[in-house]
Amino acid sequence: MSVRGIRGAITVEVNEVDEILDATIRLLEGIVEVNQFAPEDICSVLVTVTQDLDATFPARAIRQMAGWELVPLMCSLEVPVKGSLEKCIRLMVHVNTDASQSDIRHVYLEGASVLRPDLKA
Repeated sequence: MSVRGIRGAITVEVNEVDEILDATIRLLEGIVEVNQFAPEDICSVLVTVTQDLDATFPARAIRQMAGWELVPLMCSLEVPVKGSLEKCIRLMVHVNTDASQSDIRHVYLEGASVLRPDLKA
C-alpha cells in the first residue's frame, strides 16, 4: 500500500459561507466518487483558498461529513500570484491505497477546470 496525493479544485461565485461549504463538499464527494475510497483510507487533507475567500474555513464542511470527523484537516492560503484564478478552493487528499499513480483521478470543477485542461473529458 502507498500514500497517494489526489488533487482537486473548484471555484465559487461569491465569498459566502454556504457557497464555500457547499462547493467544498461537492469537490470532495467528486474526488471520493471517482477514486473509490473511504474516510478511513485518508491520511490527511490540505485545503487551500485564494485570499478573496475569507467567509469561513472550508474544512468545516469536511468535518461535518459522516465518517470524516477523525481525518486530519488543515486550511491555508494559496500563494497570491497576480492574475491567478480567483475564488478558488483546492484540496490535496493524502490517501492510503493500492492504486498506482496512473490510476488516481484528479477532479477540477467549475472555473477551476482551467487549471488542468489536460484532465478535461
